[in-house]
Amino acid sequence: MKHSVSIVNYYNTTPFLYGINHTDFKSQINLELDIPSVCASKLKNKQVEIGLVPVAVLPELDSYHIITDYCIGAIGKVDSVKLFSEKPLNELTHVLLDYQSKTSVTLVQVLNKHFWKKDIQFVNASEGFEKQISGTTGAVIIGDRTFGLAEHPYQYDLSEEWQKHTGLPFVFACWVSNIQLEKSFIEKFNDALTFGVNHIKEAVLEKPNNTNGFNAYDYLKNKISYHLDSDKKKALDKFLELIAS
Repeated sequence: MKHSVSIVNYYNTTPFLYGINHTDFKSQINLELDIPSVCASKLKNKQVEIGLVPVAVLPELDSYHIITDYCIGAIGKVDSVKLFSEKPLNELTHVLLDYQSKTSVTLVQVLNKHFWKKDIQFVNASEGFEKQISGTTGAVIIGDRTFGLAEHPYQYDLSEEWQKHTGLPFVFACWVSNIQLEKSFIEKFNDALTFGVNHIKEAVLEKPNNTNGFNAYDYLKNKISYHLDSDKKKALDKFLELIAS
């Protein structure tokens, strides 16, 4: 039986998709391309067995297993998860929260509660919210829609803000299963992801991004940090601790 896998369909998953599509691992899964909030919902509701899910959903799962050595992470600036505004942070009264996100909208609220400590009202947004940035209302925007979005004078990179206050990298999403998987399956999964991460240049050539001013290779190679190492595990634990507090 093939396992169903939901993966975030943003540019930052390009190496993962390249690795899956260029190894025989693809024949063992049914792959579904989704936005982060849908990945989370599918895993939570057991519509899939495996997902590259926003880490903020982990406390909502009945049980879960982090199954690979890879994640969507960043050490400092990530460039694709930002708070955009026309006014500086200390003048903002409202922040619109990206409906496609789960971890990033939780992250901005954690940053404010524990570190910024500003009097900001957070508002769940819907499609088209990007055009509502005005005056003292800012917005958290994530993913590919941030590329080339330079018209707003104030941009706060949330991963950079997290590192500034905690000294840690950040993990936005990791590979999680809601069932116990066979060791051999996990090993093949890791091998496929390793292949993709080791072939970023080829992945970019296969799936170019033509956004003006956007360097796709630099973004995937130097802004996204894919290895779920000990520092990122420590950061994940810290983030989950702050969510709960």
